[in-house]
Amino acid sequence: MTSNQIAFIVMAIVALFGALGVVFFHSPIRAALALVLNFFTLGLIYFLLGAQMIGISQIMVYAGAIMVLFLFVIMMLRSDETKDKPQLGERRFLFSLLGALALGAVVFLKAILPVMGSTTLSQVPDYGRPQYIGMRLFTEYVWPFEMISILLLVGIVGSIMLAKRKF
Repeated sequence: MTSNQIAFIVMAIVALFGALGVVFFHSPIRAALALVLNFFTLGLIYFLLGAQMIGISQIMVYAGAIMVLFLFVIMMLRSDETKDKPQLGERRFLFSLLGALALGAVVFLKAILPVMGSTTLSQVPDYGRPQYIGMRLFTEYVWPFEMISILLLVGIVGSIMLAKRKF
């Protein structure tokens, strides 16, 4: 087993524990911090796979900016923790059963379906590099890129309009 495989396994286990922490922690702040751990280790996995641009984006955008926003919102909207906590009871068993069935379906489909033509990193030499992503984004995918920017602009204008109505 190579050092890359060992590092991948360790990071995958840490990411798995972070995801489980998000699901099972009762405190929203602890769950958000577990999500930060998950996002950070996923960014490291992207680095390990050679996708530096996606790894940097994952760490900066999700583990950084988005999670800081989540934590601020949780802290600002946090009510008294002794108030009505929802009791999961039977629902927890139902959701666990549904999750186990979904996982079983994925494993079953992976086992019975043949692997379609896979692309290796040697076929795409600049995979994950910022220069490659930038060239593809602004040449081949310029139209979808501009449509997404217009969609974001509409969302920003809409949120400003909704905020002005309240004040």
